[in-house]
Amino acid sequence: MEAAVEVASNLRTDDYREVWEGHGHFPRWYIPFAAFTGDTVYFNVPNGKTAGLAGVQEGGKIWMLCTPAIHDYPLTFAREAKRFIESREEKLLWNIVDKRNTAHLKLLKFLGFKFLRELKYGPNKLTFIEFCRVRTNNDRCRFLRNGTNSGTQRSEPSNSREKQSQTS
Repeated sequence: MEAAVEVASNLRTDDYREVWEGHGHFPRWYIPFAAFTGDTVYFNVPNGKTAGLAGVQEGGKIWMLCTPAIHDYPLTFAREAKRFIESREEKLLWNIVDKRNTAHLKLLKFLGFKFLRELKYGPNKLTFIEFCRVRTNNDRCRFLRNGTNSGTQRSEPSNSREKQSQTS
C-alpha cells in the first residue's frame, strides 16, 4: 500500500493525464484502491525510488503506472518490467493505453505487446489504443532459464487464493 501511495503522489505527467483525463479517476484515491485488485507489484530502481506499480486483474487485464524515476534508469526499469511480464502465467494479457502516453507505448512494444486498434474512451472521449500479448511456450521457457532475481517486489496479496497459499 505504501508503494501505491508513493506512485499515486508522484506520477509522470502522462500517467496522471491517463488516469484523470482518460479514465476520470482521481489518482491519489484510485491507485491505492486499484493496488488491492488482482495481483500487484511495484518496481524500485537502484537509487531506491519507487519507479512504478503494475498489476494483473481477473481475465488478464494488465496495468502499469509510473513515476519519473523510470527516466533515471530506463534500461533497468524496462528489464524489470520484462521479467514481470515473462513471469505471468496468463495466456492473454490485455488493456488499453492513452495514445498520448508515448513512454508506455514504447515500453509495451519492447515487452512484446501488439497494438490492435484505436478507440475513443472515457469521459473525455480520448483516443486509446487496445493492446494484447499472447503467451507462447517459448516465453515461459526463457523466463525459467533466466531465473527470477530482480528488483520487482510483490505487494501484499490481494486475493484470498494467494493469501491462503502463503499460510499453508
